[in-house]
Amino acid sequence: MLKNVAVVLLDGVHPFELGVVSEVFGLDRSDEGLPVYDFAVASAEGPTLRTPSGFTIGTSYGLERLEEADLIAVPAGEGYVRRDYPAELLDALRRATDRGARVLSVCSGVFMLGAAGLLDGRRCAVHWRHAEELARQYPRAIVEPDVLYVDADPVITSAGTAAGIDACLHLVRKEQGPQVANAIARRMVVPPHRDGGQAQYVDRPLPRSRCDTVGEVLVWMEEHLDEEVTVEQLAARVHMSPRTFARRFQQETGTTPYRWILRQRVLQAQRLLEATDETMDAIADRTGFGTAAALRHQFVRALATTPQAYRRTFRGPQAA
Repeated sequence: MLKNVAVVLLDGVHPFELGVVSEVFGLDRSDEGLPVYDFAVASAEGPTLRTPSGFTIGTSYGLERLEEADLIAVPAGEGYVRRDYPAELLDALRRATDRGARVLSVCSGVFMLGAAGLLDGRRCAVHWRHAEELARQYPRAIVEPDVLYVDADPVITSAGTAAGIDACLHLVRKEQGPQVANAIARRMVVPPHRDGGQAQYVDRPLPRSRCDTVGEVLVWMEEHLDEEVTVEQLAARVHMSPRTFARRFQQETGTTPYRWILRQRVLQAQRLLEATDETMDAIADRTGFGTAAALRHQFVRALATTPQAYRRTFRGPQAA
């Protein structure tokens, strides 16, 4: 059973991510019949730690506190993406998983787990901005940039900031049941489970680099998303054979014409859902999907959420 929780900190810890773990596991909710965790904050770098927000955090616990924890949580911190971690901290994390304890990271805290070798051969999540760097530093990790969290027991990793709430509540639900997780979520005034993943929050600018040959075609495609076009028609615009055009397009954009235009249609649909009150049928027509059903199908495939849910997320429930 999950009873003993320790949060391990380094200098530069982000207060919100620390607060997420503290809110789920560090409060006494016994008046509601909820479990009380033996919760402590431990430091790997002395009794006083600075935060990027201009205040300090003090604790009397050091790394020895990790030895008795059922769960060790690692919040994000300033510079965690590129820093050297204390060897004794990494050893403590490895010992914890060896004896059956779990470790849970929030956002860039996952880099500490990577340094300890705990991501090797495991699926893991991280904030989408850090996904490429995590994969570069730890090539044996299986980085999933579109999800909110990954449970690769005993290693649980989550994406940016609020996704740490999702991961913590998931662990409570797994260990102590949905009633406990739902009750904690209600106290926190958050959903006990969020649908979809972080793909819907990723800012993906239109690719323009290395497009010497097909750059003009990309501009034309972007301006004619509502039209059905073939590779033959696109190739004719730059006076190439379809086979040569398809090859150059792949070389310069990293994808096929079909996948490129599909992604741009989804991006345009996102913009329209965020900025307009147009109906799903109208958005489907403007973005080349044709029908609201086709728009929903491709939107869910790309972002793991529906157009209606996306609009509620970015414009509020009154816009649904």
